[in-house]
Amino acid sequence: MTEKRLFLLDAYALIFRAYYALIKMPRMTSDGFNTSAIFGFVNTLEEVLRKERPTHIAVCFDPQGPTFRSELLDSYKGERSATPEDIKRSVPIIKEIIKCYGIPVLESPGYEADDVIGTMATRASKEGYTTYMMTPDKDFGQLVGPNVLQYKPSYRGQDFELRGEKEVCERYGIERTSQVIDLLALMGDKIDNIPGCPGVGEKTAQKLIADFGSVEDIIARSFELKGALKKKIEENAATIMLSKDLATIRTDVPVDATPDSLALGEVDKDKLFAIFKELEFKTLIDRVGRRLTTKQPNNPTTKQPNNQTTQQPNNPTTQQPNNPTTLPLRFRSRRCRDHPRWRHSRSWLSRRRMRQYLRRGCPQGNDGSCEGGEDCRRLHGHSG
Repeated sequence: MTEKRLFLLDAYALIFRAYYALIKMPRMTSDGFNTSAIFGFVNTLEEVLRKERPTHIAVCFDPQGPTFRSELLDSYKGERSATPEDIKRSVPIIKEIIKCYGIPVLESPGYEADDVIGTMATRASKEGYTTYMMTPDKDFGQLVGPNVLQYKPSYRGQDFELRGEKEVCERYGIERTSQVIDLLALMGDKIDNIPGCPGVGEKTAQKLIADFGSVEDIIARSFELKGALKKKIEENAATIMLSKDLATIRTDVPVDATPDSLALGEVDKDKLFAIFKELEFKTLIDRVGRRLTTKQPNNPTTKQPNNQTTQQPNNPTTQQPNNPTTLPLRFRSRRCRDHPRWRHSRSWLSRRRMRQYLRRGCPQGNDGSCEGGEDCRRLHGHSG
């Protein structure tokens, strides 16, 4: 029986990540439209589809307007800078691209994408799915369980990171993943403007949770504390409980979808490639076209945190010898000659060393995903 693998993508987290990854070298169309967010998001999506081959997938967005958290605390996320206009213009296009891929878009009024992901991950876990929450945000650690994993996307040439219960507990020094909520309630979260307890940092919060187990017990047994820490906890008890409520990801959002309804659909190639052509994504058209026309074996590369791996041995018969992008990088290194290291190599000796560098391979090039040139430099973080 085929394993049911559900990927839930945190849309805005990935869009902002893609946009700022290319902030120093934005990707622009000939008419001046910044497509960095779109290009980076689509590349991330393609990487998931090509490497992980999910059976089910959805992209979750924050809705427009207030959420229940902003009603609990007016200053919630209040210190964030305004969303760049380039991202605002990109989001409708990204949603259209997602639909062309045959992937559902989920959002629920009054709730954040985090809550939608938490709800669908909980439902899917009960129905026998292995769920991967694709997001870099640390608060998702509270949802990690036996069949729910956090899939932190690759960034600047680094590989993805898969976190299970063991990895989350080791990372934050806690006994169970649900204590991520208590940790955030005490130390706060500057990104979301969750106040926490003033004067309590991560290490103090970890020690308190190790000693008491939860913020409720810390407050109830505050008489066991001493000095300034005792005073901080007692004076800010209400703020700590409010922070816990803000940090808790809801798992009961009224989402009109079931895990089975999130099956990966058929790609509308004509419409998708028309959008890519308008955005001047020439390399994406070629790369996506090859993926869709090449039969992919069902052997996802994700390694499970419990040391069980679904990665299959590399079968040379699945290689496409006539496809130039699957050749070793040394046979196609000319594509990378606008690489910063090449352009700044003026002497014969330094150019020779550059050739040796290219032969060793781009960090992302050995699997055929890197086509060199401008995209190689943008996507994989080469530096001069």
